[in-house]
Amino acid sequence: MKKIFSILSLFGMLAAASAQEFQHQTRALNIEVPVRVFKGDVFIGDLEIGDFELFEDGIPQVIEAVYLIRKDKIERKQEEKKFIPQTKRYFYLFFEIAEYTPRIGDAVEYFFKEVVLPEDDITIITPLKTYHMKNDTLAQTPRERIAEQLVSILRKEATMGNSQYRRVVEELTGLARALSSALGGPSGLDSYTDSSIQEMDSGSRLEYLLDQYEVTLQNLEKLREVNQNRILEFGKYLKEKLGQKHIFLFYQREFIPQIEGRILTQALGVNQDKPHVQAKMFSQFSGYVRETMIDASKIKQAFSDSSITTHFLYFTKSADRIPGVHFEEHSEDIYQPFTEIAHATGGSTVNSANPQYLFQKAVEASENYYLVYYSPKNYIADGGFKNIEVKVKGQSYQVTHRAGYIAD
Repeated sequence: MKKIFSILSLFGMLAAASAQEFQHQTRALNIEVPVRVFKGDVFIGDLEIGDFELFEDGIPQVIEAVYLIRKDKIERKQEEKKFIPQTKRYFYLFFEIAEYTPRIGDAVEYFFKEVVLPEDDITIITPLKTYHMKNDTLAQTPRERIAEQLVSILRKEATMGNSQYRRVVEELTGLARALSSALGGPSGLDSYTDSSIQEMDSGSRLEYLLDQYEVTLQNLEKLREVNQNRILEFGKYLKEKLGQKHIFLFYQREFIPQIEGRILTQALGVNQDKPHVQAKMFSQFSGYVRETMIDASKIKQAFSDSSITTHFLYFTKSADRIPGVHFEEHSEDIYQPFTEIAHATGGSTVNSANPQYLFQKAVEASENYYLVYYSPKNYIADGGFKNIEVKVKGQSYQVTHRAGYIAD
């Protein structure tokens, strides 16, 4: 796209740039960094302002205040300069699940009975809807009743919201069984509803099933597409909220039905004279990898800038067992970037078959923290991302915090 400037407009731009540069030189900014310090699984709660070191883009900074926070209360403070920490808690619970399990209900009950305070702000995101819980609901409704209602909603909406996803997985499973049978494995042709394939010769049947498997697999991937722009917009929305923002993403382990390895190896050998068939089998089975759908670096910077602590709760389930079919886990496109996002925002990634355990570990890690304040040296609002590093002097503790902020 061509850009044409008059001398006048160019002068105006230079004048604006000069004014902006002057503002850069005179502007003061206070940065708040929630910091969590652990030795193993134990939070270290006796640190003082002199114990911390903080660097911005590798340059040591002067720490002006440190506050120890327990849940939403300031328990201890040390101030060279007075700040007013905002400790109101905002919880966002995302349930990205295809199947409801009772242990998810246990996690919800634990949250409302043991974690939630009357002043907390809570938003629940199911596969179908978003629910924002008003403060008067928490104050007037028994916690057991709230948990019971939410469990009922999750059970219903996990089933309804991902029904199409499950149908496609079932269709893919039928195709995998039929392919396994066509390649000499256990009989599975009867599991595939298209009876016309019974009339095909073996070569045509194999190619047809491979084509159908490929199309169905592509349909499955379309159902899983992540809208990155909406995630970034969500981060900007949360930046405006004053307080401590916690995202808990419950993500259910995913499996893709594929041909059992022994049968696939045999089929690749038998079809050496058909390189196009071999290529299809290899790409859909042996060499299949899900590509990452999001740019983790953009989301890491946006969420870190908004001071959103993200916890990735990845819970496992047992794979189905069908003769001739191997259910292979394929969650790599979600697991890796969201693990990075959790780390960059000072959150955690936890894996378990028990969602309640995952949630409890993440909540325990989030409830105790320090708020560390500093004013960056030679601050310039250049739109760049400023990297923050916090250390505890002379200790090898695990220190988690947001990775930085955008200087805008």
